[in-house]
Amino acid sequence: MGIREESFYEGGPHIGDLILNVLIGFTVIGLPLTVGAIVRALWLRYRITNRRVSVIGGWMGRDRTDVVYSEIVSIAKVPRGLGIWGDMVLTLKNGNRLELRAVPRFREIYDYISEKIAQKQGRAPGAIGQ
Repeated sequence: MGIREESFYEGGPHIGDLILNVLIGFTVIGLPLTVGAIVRALWLRYRITNRRVSVIGGWMGRDRTDVVYSEIVSIAKVPRGLGIWGDMVLTLKNGNRLELRAVPRFREIYDYISEKIAQKQGRAPGAIGQ
């Protein structure tokens, strides 16, 4: 039997991101944003557990990225959609960055990930990326 993981969040991007970008898509300038939001809605999925952050995306959902908390150096969040959803960037030890776009409940998820990073690195929660 494998190691048990407790899931904190599983799902796709916030539906408000799709709705807002479809409305913007009625202008010619907003069409690329609309296409991006549709692709995210169809194929992007997040899974945040007590052990790692997983992002499944890419064309037809064929790409998967898993990051354990000990590999994360800092985390940043940016609210979008009047603060209803937001984007996050996880900076890894090797300098790479993992972007999480249109994350629902992004404040709760940010706090959860920050707490897990602090536990792995032996720091006080909230000291990450501040």
